[in-house]
Amino acid sequence: MKIEILEKNDNTLRVIVRDADVTLMNALRRISLTNVPCMAIDEVVMIDNLSILQDEIIAHRLGLTPLKTDLDNYNMPEDCSCQSEFGCSQCRITLTLDAEANDGTRTVYSGELISENPDVVPVSDNVPIVKLAKGQKLKLEAYAKLGIGKTHAKWQPVCVSAYKYYPKIITPEVVCDDCKKCVDICPKNVLELKCDKISVRNLFACNLCMDCVDVCPKKPSLITVEWEKNTFILNLESTGALPPERVLQEATKILGKQLKEFEEQLKVEKQ
Repeated sequence: MKIEILEKNDNTLRVIVRDADVTLMNALRRISLTNVPCMAIDEVVMIDNLSILQDEIIAHRLGLTPLKTDLDNYNMPEDCSCQSEFGCSQCRITLTLDAEANDGTRTVYSGELISENPDVVPVSDNVPIVKLAKGQKLKLEAYAKLGIGKTHAKWQPVCVSAYKYYPKIITPEVVCDDCKKCVDICPKNVLELKCDKISVRNLFACNLCMDCVDVCPKKPSLITVEWEKNTFILNLESTGALPPERVLQEATKILGKQLKEFEEQLKVEKQ
């Protein structure tokens, strides 16, 4: 299997995966969503809540606030040696919030959460938690731990995990009078008409919808849209909890572990 990076930044990774099949790509997609662990607030202790929102609503908003994750220094609660329902410093992080509106109405943001570990903090400081009127205050302790998206969506490290076949477009050498229709109908602006010839402007944007083929007045169509059977484009967009390349690395490790466990079970069944 060969991997070629098309696009990479802090939150987005788009790669070409060659010599793979649909089952492998779908496994990586699903594991990225449901099995790669990340940090999220799971328990909240309300010390003082004079806001208009109930404790449960504030706790829900805190839980859905993405946290930067340190996978190397923390354990999953079920794998931690403490085996405590309250957790320990190896499997739990404490964040505190103490906000008050003294001069007038103000919004409390995620950046006001104080973490005991500077490496595990909200991805963004600008997530609104609650609005306080003058004289109202909010004081709480929140406890974050590692979890997986299979348990709850707040533990999903990616907001986009998708793949598609690598497109292959063959444009005509000679254009007809209605070739502009093929160009204009494309929702992704993949094609362009230049110097009386249709050319591919952005191949990777093609989603294989076949609109350009269907609208062509010539039958069979002068434009051919196909895909490479064993080549895919994989797109991951992280919530910011983990770098997208780390999500993909962890997904491959988990897949390898699952396959090894499956192999061991098959050996037991044969015996």
